[in-house]
Amino acid sequence: MNTAQPIHYTAFAEDVLEGLTAKKKHLSSKYFYDDSGSQIFRQIMKMPEYYPTNCELEILSWQSDAILDKIAFNGNFNIVEFGSGDGTKTKQLLSTFLNKNADFTYMPIDISEEAILILEESMLAALPNLKTESKIGDYFDVLEDIAKEDTPNLFLFLGGNIGNYKKGDAFRLLQMFASGMKKGDKLLLGIDLQKSPRIIQNAYDDPHGITKAFNMNLLHRINRELDANIAIDQFDFYCHYNPENGEVNSYLYSLTKQQFYSRVLNKSFTFEKNETIWTELSKKYSFAEIEELASRLNFKVVENFLDSKQYFTDSLWEK
Repeated sequence: MNTAQPIHYTAFAEDVLEGLTAKKKHLSSKYFYDDSGSQIFRQIMKMPEYYPTNCELEILSWQSDAILDKIAFNGNFNIVEFGSGDGTKTKQLLSTFLNKNADFTYMPIDISEEAILILEESMLAALPNLKTESKIGDYFDVLEDIAKEDTPNLFLFLGGNIGNYKKGDAFRLLQMFASGMKKGDKLLLGIDLQKSPRIIQNAYDDPHGITKAFNMNLLHRINRELDANIAIDQFDFYCHYNPENGEVNSYLYSLTKQQFYSRVLNKSFTFEKNETIWTELSKKYSFAEIEELASRLNFKVVENFLDSKQYFTDSLWEK
């Protein structure tokens, strides 16, 4: 009798196995944000070259009054945030809303428990009257619960995170958001705009090596969680911005022909010299692309709130 039990891998293990056995190797950027990766990303947001953080912070610091006016909800509402990070920018928005006596509950969602705990502590220290209902998990699972409620919602997807999705995937992600939204619900979407290629390239290939460490953490995570023996120093980081399509693509690449083994996956992986692992897309949008995307999803663009340099927009959409 065959008594062998089927092997059940974590989603991370399954995706690493699929990505590193593909003809063109790849790893999902969603796996950047374990606890270590979240810490590194907070460093990235503080870099002078990484303009999206300061540009969006400027918008939310100076235009939150106008955003609240455009939301125009009557009575209490929820603010549901996907991937809130350290909450620095969101805090500006929430502070203004509280000062205007808006009646809302803040619902941050993140896959990292550490990120949520840090966020809650930071938010409540600065905004002790803030009502919170945190959610740890995948966006889509949480949306199912929120969709059952009658309370109107303002969904936040800030930081230019929509740019991490390929065009079709971005459409499907926003379509999923829309499925959890009622008529009249709003979405405030952070979108990085097309601009000088040099400015964009410097933001994603910084001289401090922090973005490199962010990408390399994927390899450290494989070693930690999948009991692998990757020689981290035998990989390097590269990224490239293409101004024709507005895409930054990031890669890890092997410095030599090599092999590593994962005990969890019980498999060896071979790399040729200079072979790449695609790790991230960061898409920059034109205003025409924003209007087209919203229209295809049956949203109305209420207003594009811009920073003074017009590098970034928080685009308010209505279902």
